[in-house]
Formats: sequence, C-alpha cells, structure tokens
Amino acid sequence: MKRYRVLIHPDAEAELDAAYRHIAEDSPERAARWRQTLLRKTQSLKTLPHRCPLAPESRIIGREVRHLICGVYRVLFVLEAETIIVVHVRHGARRPIGTAMPRRDADD
Repeated sequence: MKRYRVLIHPDAEAELDAAYRHIAEDSPERAARWRQTLLRKTQSLKTLPHRCPLAPESRIIGREVRHLICGVYRVLFVLEAETIIVVHVRHGARRPIGTAMPRRDADD
C-alpha cells in the first residue's frame, strides 16, 4: 500500500492554533483532546487519502482539494507527488474558501 508524507502548511498550523485557543477558552482539556484527535486523523491520511471527498473549494480554485471531516472541522489538503499538504483547518460552518459573501442592496 502506498504511503504518503503529511505536512501541515504554516497557515493551516496557525488556523489549528487559533481553533485550539478558542476551544480552550471554555475547556483546556477538551481543546487538548480535540487537537490530539485532529492531528491523529490528519496523520491517517498517510494511507488512502483518496477516501476523502473533493472539497467545494476544488471547483472554485480549479485544483483538486480534498477534505477530511473531523467533528465540526474540515482539514483541507492537496496531494503533491508523495506528499499530502494540509492547507487549511476550518470550522464546517464557515463558507468555502473563495466564495463571495452575498451582496446586500443599499435599500436593505
């Protein structure tokens, strides 16, 4: 079975840290468990990364971006040769990257 190397891009690491700090405001223990679980699941991408579906961002960006669902968070990643690069860690309630906010009319 093919094995990939998993790298976390600095931007994704910053998003992960921000989410951790947000969760830790209510419960440091829960935040630590969440981070450990997310990182463990991310490392599971070393085998069978194609099991994860294409992310909505794929159509917007024009590049194959996949996402791993971890609770209410999405781990977005790309495959480059033998390497998986985690490019974002986003809360599932957030709009897909690259989508515009609905435009409001001046009359609203």
